Amino acid sequence: MESGLTVAVFGAYGHTGRFVVAELIERGFVPVPSGRDADKLTKPAAEFGLEARPASVDDPASLDRALAGAAAVINCAGPFATTAAPVIEAALRAGIPYVDVAAEIEANADTFRHFTDRARAAGAVVVPAMAFYGGLGDLLATAAMGDWSTADEAHVAYGLSSWHPTAGTRASGTVSGQRRAGRRVRYRNGRLEYHQDDLPTLEWPFPGPMGPRAVIGEFTMADVVTIPSHLSIPDVRTYMTVEAARDLSAPDTPAPAPVDRHGRSAQTFLVDVVVRRGGAERRAVASGQDIYAVTAPLAVEAVGRILTGRTRTDGVAAAGEIFDAADFLRALSPHISLELRP
Repeated sequence: MESGLTVAVFGAYGHTGRFVVAELIERGFVPVPSGRDADKLTKPAAEFGLEARPASVDDPASLDRALAGAAAVINCAGPFATTAAPVIEAALRAGIPYVDVAAEIEANADTFRHFTDRARAAGAVVVPAMAFYGGLGDLLATAAMGDWSTADEAHVAYGLSSWHPTAGTRASGTVSGQRRAGRRVRYRNGRLEYHQDDLPTLEWPFPGPMGPRAVIGEFTMADVVTIPSHLSIPDVRTYMTVEAARDLSAPDTPAPAPVDRHGRSAQTFLVDVVVRRGGAERRAVASGQDIYAVTAPLAVEAVGRILTGRTRTDGVAAAGEIFDAADFLRALSPHISLELRP
């Protein structure tokens, strides 16, 4: 349990934000719900007896008021192309750590590009993509690397039983598509490449009980930003099960529906990460339930470790760089099952 420290949650009334608020309370923190819509903030504030602080990314003074006295801030409000920079600026002004759950590739790349030097000079901590996409894959790849300092390639295969996207996911996807002018993105030869090639369908050998499944190759997620930000791997590829990709692309796929007392959906996931060097291969596998729900313990565990000094660097850093990856993953045992195969 934590010591009653306050943590501002920007976007607290969103789908993932509500999970984050509940996880903070479970861990003994005091959340400060924040966001643009004052009316929507009344629900989490009333449910948990919290002080709501409305704020807008267009109003720096309101962000300063929202973060006043907080020990850290978790940004759950997408599209992060719009919210990340203003909330990071507010965190730097307040002198507190910033964590977000951004899955947007370009938004995460912007955070590294625009804030790395400033955050390091200030001794500040900024951790982008501390979420299912970007954070979990990076932790798994880092743990799989073990004592390797370099690898030839990393593969992150997402075995999702389904994918019912939230309104925030759809909005972020729209913004990302606009920024790419309809092109696709991949990470090859040590850099992001934009292309218009068709995405291949292939079979990925997921371990049991899932087993081999058809996946969309080059279904690129935020891991292509986080993993190479600190690991010397020139080729990072991500894959998505065909069923989940089909759900995401269908405009009539409904939002997630709760099936248990925690508010989780019935969706299950298995993330299979393989790193290769020469003829050698190492693997890390994580499985669990509900990609949005599991983002909350990822983000809150990160805040807890930052505030207790269990970090390896400062500045802008991906999860695998700033934390002990294997230890972090083991700490998530109530939420995920983990297998490391060195």
